[in-house]
Amino acid sequence: MKIALVCSHGGHLSEIMELADAYSGHDAFFITYDAPRTRVLAERKYLLRNIGFNPFLMAIAAAQIMLILLWERPHIILSTGAEIAIPAFYIGRLLSARTIYVETVARVVTPSLTGRWVYPVTNAFFVQWPDLLACYGPKAQHKGGML
Repeated sequence: MKIALVCSHGGHLSEIMELADAYSGHDAFFITYDAPRTRVLAERKYLLRNIGFNPFLMAIAAAQIMLILLWERPHIILSTGAEIAIPAFYIGRLLSARTIYVETVARVVTPSLTGRWVYPVTNAFFVQWPDLLACYGPKAQHKGGML
C-alpha cells in the first residue's frame, strides 16, 4: 500500500514519525516543507516551500501537490497538520485516496484551523484529547494520545 505522509517540518513531523509503526512496511513517502530537518529524512520525500496561509503560496503548493499525487497515486494520505494538509486532502479525495487526519496534541480544547478545513474530506479523523470531540462532528474519534 502506498501512503503519503503530509506534514509541516516541526512538531507535526515529530508527531507523524511517532506513527511510524502504522506505515512501516508500506511504500511511504513524505510531502513536507524544505528545511534542514526534512532534508535528512531517509524516506522518499517531496520538499515544498513553506506556505503558511498565504493564498498565493497555497495555490502554488496545491499545483505541486497535485503533480506529486498524480505521479505517486497513494492509496492513503496521512497527516498530522499543518496547512500543507489542506490542498493534499482535497486533491487526494478527488483522486480517490483515503484521508486520515490526526489533530495535533497541542490542541486540547480548541480545534486547529487545518483540522476544521480538512474535516469534511477525511475518511478518519482522530483527536488526542477527549474534550475536542465536542468541537468536531461524529466522524471525530478519540483513541488516546500519541505522546
